[in-house]
Amino acid sequence: MPTTTGVSGRFFTALGDAKISVLAISQGSSARNISAVVYTSESTRALRAVHAAFRLSHTSVRVGVIGMNEVGLSLLKLLEEQRNKLRSRFEIDLMVVALMKDGMEEKEEEENGRIVTLKEDGEKHNGDLDWNTCSITMEVYQSLTASTEATSDNTVAKFTPGDLSTLPQHVLSPDCAHNIIFDCTGETNVGQYHATWLKSGVHVITANSTGLSGPIKQRNAIDAVLNQHGRNVSYLREVTVGGALPVVRTLHDLLYSGDCVHFVDGILSVSMSYILYRIAPPPGAKAGNAFDEHSSNGAFQGVSFETPCSFSEAVKEAVDLGLMETDPRRDLSNEYTARVLMVLAKELDDLDKCYDVEKIQDSSDQLFLDDECNDINALYTKVNALMKERVESAAEKGCVPRHVSSIDVKAGTIEVKIVDVPLNHVFAITPPSCECVRFFTERHRSYPLIIQGPSAGADSTASALLAELVNLMRNKVSPKSGTISRTTSADLANVV
Repeated sequence: MPTTTGVSGRFFTALGDAKISVLAISQGSSARNISAVVYTSESTRALRAVHAAFRLSHTSVRVGVIGMNEVGLSLLKLLEEQRNKLRSRFEIDLMVVALMKDGMEEKEEEENGRIVTLKEDGEKHNGDLDWNTCSITMEVYQSLTASTEATSDNTVAKFTPGDLSTLPQHVLSPDCAHNIIFDCTGETNVGQYHATWLKSGVHVITANSTGLSGPIKQRNAIDAVLNQHGRNVSYLREVTVGGALPVVRTLHDLLYSGDCVHFVDGILSVSMSYILYRIAPPPGAKAGNAFDEHSSNGAFQGVSFETPCSFSEAVKEAVDLGLMETDPRRDLSNEYTARVLMVLAKELDDLDKCYDVEKIQDSSDQLFLDDECNDINALYTKVNALMKERVESAAEKGCVPRHVSSIDVKAGTIEVKIVDVPLNHVFAITPPSCECVRFFTERHRSYPLIIQGPSAGADSTASALLAELVNLMRNKVSPKSGTISRTTSADLANVV
């Protein structure tokens, strides 16, 4: 140790990260020896944490996933595909140990209340299994959920009774220092459990914005847990804003580097981005796509929409593409956009304390205000005429209508409006189903810092969630050549 700096630091950092209480420290007569006394119940976890820190073994990470929808299934597939590569490059051993279909209560539907869990040591199974590296795969999950049996000797998993409150029990292990739950849902009742999961000692990586946009008591509960246990647990919410786009991380970088954010605006709704682009496409989009296809040697394959369509036709296309619900009233009520704005406002001087989702919705431009009308076709007819008139009015001014959200930090206001923007404005030419966020800061007054790109799609969202996991582990493990730097979903593609 005298000739190599950081050895004792790495030793005790590993114990701290593993939530190990050190009762006594002893330095022997040899410079090659250092000892620590820990509780017997924590000895196995302590030994594994130290071995992983000094590259004597892999770092085990136990993973649970709530929300086996398109995103959840894509994430499960990605975890399986990347497991060996992450193990060989970063020495991270990902073990999927619990899967839950959604957040519905067991009393509502028995199957939804059951959790697919990894079989424990000693349970009967066929074949020789290494329980230290075993993980639930897509094949195992689909085989088990398609069967009417609660368990099978041919799989490594089983159905276990449980609900949202007991999910952490199936993820946590006394012998594993790193336990993570991915929330792939958009359900409010799942977001209510984020604080509880964090308090139990589980890291939460979420694509569900309802945790940070729910009632103020719920938001305060998350803050309280992070303030008290933030050294041991992490709440990673990058994917709640912009999907795979690094919006929250960029905002953090600006604030932590001493910049001052004055104003944030952007197109934050994928569905409204698509719809308004379709009913009012900017001129010249086809020429721009042709240039990109040529300059990228065919790597870019864009889709051009030069011929506008009606509002109802655009909505039906968005539904077919999976960008919105079959009944568009929920999407067009700005609920999703309001929740995203609440997440961003929390990072900006806690502006979320003065707002809630309903308050933002009430002050926003909503296309469907007649909630009592059950005839969706009648609503379409009404909105088609309204938006046609709006597009024509904007065209007379050399503009196109776009769905723009904004946060004025100085004024303390949050707005969602349909705004007429010039044809050459970045919002006008933002491609359909893409998002665009602009930061006006003290250092970026003349030209705002712009983040733009596609945010929809289960695969890109799953990739961003996995990138969050790698970022979480960057200070705990090292790749074989250097250290893990900040990882994005694009960097993760290079690992593939």
